[in-house]
Amino acid sequence: MAEFRLPKNSRAQKGGTVHKAEGASNVKKFKVYRYNPDSGQNPHFDTFEIDTDKCGPMVLDALIKMKSEQDSTLTFRRSCREGICGSCSMNMNGKNGLACTTAIEDLKGDIQITPLPHMAVIKDLVPDFTHFYAQYASIEPWLKTKSTTPSGKERLQSPEEREKLDGLYECILCACCSTSCPSYWWNRDEYTGERLDDLEDPFRLYRCHTIMNCANACPKGLSPARAIAEIKKLEAERQV
Repeated sequence: MAEFRLPKNSRAQKGGTVHKAEGASNVKKFKVYRYNPDSGQNPHFDTFEIDTDKCGPMVLDALIKMKSEQDSTLTFRRSCREGICGSCSMNMNGKNGLACTTAIEDLKGDIQITPLPHMAVIKDLVPDFTHFYAQYASIEPWLKTKSTTPSGKERLQSPEEREKLDGLYECILCACCSTSCPSYWWNRDEYTGERLDDLEDPFRLYRCHTIMNCANACPKGLSPARAIAEIKKLEAERQV
């Protein structure tokens, strides 16, 4: 069995600060990953005690309470708080998800929060999305045509053509699926052939082994593995 170990400078140190919730009757403990690149020190975990009687129901509510009341240096991304923007994606008790739609009561015991796995960490719970966005841009996720648009007219879309996008367009680019996948580390559209040429590579399309972690992690209930299987089917059909 292969053993994977982090480099020495990436291993979490023991210790860390404990932030108490004095006088609280309903306390939930959060172990939060902390990393400051400017300190020159290894990452570590701080413990935050949160009075759940004075906190909103979601993990993001707890994080905001930690930052506003206990440690203003705690760093994380968030925006819409409605599961739309994908900003607050992180790993909670070993599972990727959105902090704004993950209920505290659904996580048993002490809650451990870390950045999304398999990504470089900028600070605390903020991963570097540069490579993820570059990969997304490389597949050119927009419609491309060779024919000219009729003068003065729109390209109309039928209800049947619109239905082909269901289960695909809802993606919010939170990266929960990609970073949960062990393989991660690494016909209105008229360019189907060229796209399939680009994907017909053992280090692209066929790195997916249908493990289905992506579908399990997706906060929008999508199945990237199923979409990849459909592309594999297109590849196979054009070889016949």
